[in-house]
Amino acid sequence: MAFKHTLAAALILFLGVCGAISSARAETFNIVGFGDSLTAGFGLGPGQGFTDRLQAALKAKGHDVAVANAGVSGDTTSGGLARLDWSVPDGTRLVIVELGANDMLRGVSPDIAERNLDAMLAKLRERKIAVLLAGMRAAPNLGAGYQKSFDAIYPRLAMKYDVPLYPFFLDGVAGHPGLQLEDGLHPNPKGVDAIVERILPSVEKAIAADGGA
Repeated sequence: MAFKHTLAAALILFLGVCGAISSARAETFNIVGFGDSLTAGFGLGPGQGFTDRLQAALKAKGHDVAVANAGVSGDTTSGGLARLDWSVPDGTRLVIVELGANDMLRGVSPDIAERNLDAMLAKLRERKIAVLLAGMRAAPNLGAGYQKSFDAIYPRLAMKYDVPLYPFFLDGVAGHPGLQLEDGLHPNPKGVDAIVERILPSVEKAIAADGGA
């Protein structure tokens, strides 16, 4: 009789552990889009921004995800660093870091932008949060020297921290008026969809690397 009770208790414990593991595996994979107006959805309507469209695309591929919008229009890398801790809540599994465009547009020294991004990646590493680094490229009118220095920031940091790099967030959209708002800087809804389509494989790979569904 005692053996049967022991066996039953062990079976209950085993089933409980299995249930906990199953529940953990079924948890929603939380992603934060951390950036400037390109992430925030400047000039777009509800549901048209990058994080909303990325979440929809991932769910359409069968991923149980929630993509939070932590974009602030006009934000520089300095502003991003200052708000990183409270903008990325506990439980976040992946952060898409998209910052630097406003530094570049304001002619901020590439060294300053790099130091700020470096500090962000270090903080996220300390918190054991995966990162997908979204790169930016400098406008040619800022000069060849600035362009070379700025463009080198993202590959260098991706290598230093061993994080995946999406080389240019506006790839396929920059320079295409039909995919941009009238300001010629921000994507329109079609442009957002083009960005999502291109970055989606990189996001899926980052999710898989962190054990997501």
